[in-house]
Amino acid sequence: MRTAETLSELVSSALAAAQESGSLPPSGDAAVNIEKPQLAEHGDFSTSLPLRLARAMRMSPMKIGEMIAEAIPDNDLLKRVWVAAPGFINLELSDDFLRGQVATILSAGEEFGNVDTGAGQRVQVEFVSVNPTGPLHVGHTRGAVIGSGLANLLEAAGYEVQREYYVNDAGNQMQVFNDTLYARVMQAAGHDEPLPDPAYPGEYLVDLAERLYARHGDALLSRPKAEVIAALAPAALESTLELIRDDLDELGVRYDRWFSEKSLIEDGQFDRAIKFLEARGYLADREGARWFLSTRLGEEKDNVLIRSDKGGPTYFGTDFAYHYDKFLVREFDRVINVWGADHHGHVGRMKAVARALGREPDDLVVIINQIVSFKEGDRAVRFSKRKGVILTVRELLDEVGADACRYIFLSRSPDSQMEFDLDLARRQSADNPVYYVQYAHARIRSIQREAARRDLDYAAGDVSNLRHPMEMELIKTIIRLPDIVHHAATRLEPHHLPHYAYDLAKSLQRFYEECRVVSNDPGDLPVSQARLLLVDAARVALARTLVIMGMTIPERM
Repeated sequence: MRTAETLSELVSSALAAAQESGSLPPSGDAAVNIEKPQLAEHGDFSTSLPLRLARAMRMSPMKIGEMIAEAIPDNDLLKRVWVAAPGFINLELSDDFLRGQVATILSAGEEFGNVDTGAGQRVQVEFVSVNPTGPLHVGHTRGAVIGSGLANLLEAAGYEVQREYYVNDAGNQMQVFNDTLYARVMQAAGHDEPLPDPAYPGEYLVDLAERLYARHGDALLSRPKAEVIAALAPAALESTLELIRDDLDELGVRYDRWFSEKSLIEDGQFDRAIKFLEARGYLADREGARWFLSTRLGEEKDNVLIRSDKGGPTYFGTDFAYHYDKFLVREFDRVINVWGADHHGHVGRMKAVARALGREPDDLVVIINQIVSFKEGDRAVRFSKRKGVILTVRELLDEVGADACRYIFLSRSPDSQMEFDLDLARRQSADNPVYYVQYAHARIRSIQREAARRDLDYAAGDVSNLRHPMEMELIKTIIRLPDIVHHAATRLEPHHLPHYAYDLAKSLQRFYEECRVVSNDPGDLPVSQARLLLVDAARVALARTLVIMGMTIPERM
């Protein structure tokens, strides 16, 4: 149950009742937004509805609030309803309702926190999708975590989600990669073959070329360059993709599909997409090239789809065909692309693509994740090949682990620049939020093991024995999860999840400071049983949040 949604329905019904009775005049449609106040004295939830109705009703917001509050019937959900200046309706949950939520949470188990916000909607999330030309650079980690976390979040919110990696196995970058690979293979064979200009740097291609040469020997190298590349390219691509898959798997990132750019050409999808544009009047031939007339859709300039020189599709051309496939062939209701900061200039013309395909611009969402800087102590970490300096995703994972990467990268909005503190991420102490949150779960499990050691059965515990204010506060924090999932999924903001996890860990700490869970006094057994039920409910919520974030759930720390 989403508490905010239930309260919104309650206030909406009260408004309608007050209008039917004549206490309030008609006002037209009015959405009831329920929010959590910043100050505890303003209640557990509040709404500014009276302030928004004041002009239409030509009444004082305070008077409107009083009429709505009076129309809210007595119920088990609320302890208190009151109106505060300049026109807020404040709502406080009842203790009986809160106690009852413990059983609801435990009954839901691993499904707790799931909502039906996106029921019936198919969403594709495409992320990372870097050229398969070597190991993932550390700069790709943020997009990988954001895309993965967002996909998990949308699934928890009821969407049917497909996670996709777009393999750029065609185009100029792969040509440069293959030309460099050829030179490295020839060098491995002892030939004085210069590197092409441009060429891919790095030791990865040197190692790959040596492995390929060892596998094929000199017989292959007597053939023309084009034949050598044709023979080696598939194995080189698969080797690189396997490396990328392994790195992403270590980071806790999985995909439902790896989509080949080359397949768009080979399967005829690119030609069909071009014909679709032509039929809709968005295609023109000029200067020997084929152009997408994006100016007809609000863009400042048109864009080339097929080059005039070699006649092949441009990067944008295959991207258009790819989105033609997403929207019109696979028929996703919404497409979300998670891109790096260097793709910012590509967003506008992709919105034009969505319009050309007959979709609303908002059906295509592009999330740009900003650059991350790293520091170690007071020293900024620069990326280079010097020994001991982090360069790849794998090296970052070896330094701090996947859980730290996922929590820290998820904790900030993608559009904000961030600084990753390596020292803090490694630290095994409460000032490291990753450690603090995971330790909260491990501590619950420790308490439960102690209860088991004492043969303390709490399955039939009575939650009516929960009467301490900190017990109520902990329940209030736990039951926020479904609302957090709904809010974060609606706004495509997974950074709310780590903040909720940290709030829950803090609430648990405050609870422990005031309430002993397993008492040594036999007379306290009923309270101990009730509190064990409560901490088990907290465990459910914390574990579910960690799962959505893609993190591990430690039993011991």
